Amino acid sequence: MCALTREVKPVADLIRFAVSPDDEVVPDTDARAEGRGVWITLGYRQVAEAQKKKAFARSLKSEVKVPEDLAGLTRRRLEERYLSALSLARKAGQLVTGATKVKAAIEGGEISALLTATDAAEDGRNKLLGSLKGYTKAAEEAGLNPAETPHFELLDSGQMGLALGIENVIHAALTKGGAAQAAVKRAERLARYIAN
Repeated sequence: MCALTREVKPVADLIRFAVSPDDEVVPDTDARAEGRGVWITLGYRQVAEAQKKKAFARSLKSEVKVPEDLAGLTRRRLEERYLSALSLARKAGQLVTGATKVKAAIEGGEISALLTATDAAEDGRNKLLGSLKGYTKAAEEAGLNPAETPHFELLDSGQMGLALGIENVIHAALTKGGAAQAAVKRAERLARYIAN
């Protein structure tokens, strides 16, 4: 149940906050921390509102310390988890970088998500999105039922490059596989958090 709205929601639509040993509320992005916790609807605005309305202390029925920018801290934690998942996908060989390799992966029907840096040039972004639409249309015309491929623009080129150990990553694609799927799930959570 969301401590702010009092609505019962699936766990995928919520984010958990745990209480640290020194009575501070911290994001528990994987919902694995032991002890007392509070669930809030997954969204930047909802977390900021919960902090403003003292939903954490009310829900826990005790005084707790809340970081000054809990919503921003939560976003950074979700970004860290996403970056970590991207790094694991790369190590597993389930991530390609560079416009040429990404385009080839799209045309081969090998990708599970398209990743573009937030500071990418408009023409490069449009070319790869055009390739993705073209592949999807060709697959549909061939009688196939291709899965919808998500497109994420969540990090700038420096952040992506740092996570992948490559300088300035502008275009990347997650291919098929377990590590790539885990990264897609992390990207979806981060995207939803930012959008709400």
